[in-house]
Amino acid sequence: MLFDLRGRGHRRTVQTIYIGLVAIFLLGFVGFGVGGGFGSGVFDAFTDNEGSSSASFSNEIKKYRKLTRQQPSNASAWEKLTNAQLHEAGGEAYVTRTGGVTSRGKELFTQIAQSWHSYLALNPRKPNSELALRMVSVLGEEGLDQPADAVKALRVVVAARPNSAALYASLAHYAYEVGGKDNLRTGDLASAKAVALAPAAQRTRLKAELAGVKQNPSGEKTYTTVTNGKTYTGQLNSKGELEAYEIKTTTAPTVKTSSTTKK
Repeated sequence: MLFDLRGRGHRRTVQTIYIGLVAIFLLGFVGFGVGGGFGSGVFDAFTDNEGSSSASFSNEIKKYRKLTRQQPSNASAWEKLTNAQLHEAGGEAYVTRTGGVTSRGKELFTQIAQSWHSYLALNPRKPNSELALRMVSVLGEEGLDQPADAVKALRVVVAARPNSAALYASLAHYAYEVGGKDNLRTGDLASAKAVALAPAAQRTRLKAELAGVKQNPSGEKTYTTVTNGKTYTGQLNSKGELEAYEIKTTTAPTVKTSSTTKK
């Protein structure tokens, strides 16, 4: 099974599938860096206007942070602050070219998330879907690992891009990861939409893969083995070693029965 993954590092491979779907479906959707697991996705998500200096982003951050303090109900100011912080996050001090996030990057990601939440809290009439798409990288597994918030961001994106199977597949994945009645329903609806939008030749495979995500959203498989007559269960660590514990079983006492022969 494609989603039969072995640990947190391998679990991120799930996001790679959705990146691949973008190419497979030829939707013309470029730069969809959900979470991570495909090299420079996080980096690319923050560097879409190469050539601007980090100093300018810093100045913009100061400008709009001051404005949000003066006008906390100014949705446009929060939107621009979030955008400037996202561009700042593309610097090498925050995100490596291999897609990793530095400790300083984590701190900045937290600030970005706070700005984004403040923006959404003002209920803008038409939330910025491009900003929401980039926020998925911040809120996803390679970033802050906040799947519930990633679901909210993806809702904004799919509302603006309702014809993307890859986006609906990602929404399904994060919704299943969050769990709960409402999110399971969201996941099921997004899953069905993803399959319906996929090319006919890909639908069976995609449906099976998303069903696998629903069954095991973390992707962390539990292994069971028997050694010297004892049964152990556990998961693989980052080194591929099984960290298992013994399953204690109790044996029902044997009831001895005797029969008597009538004379």
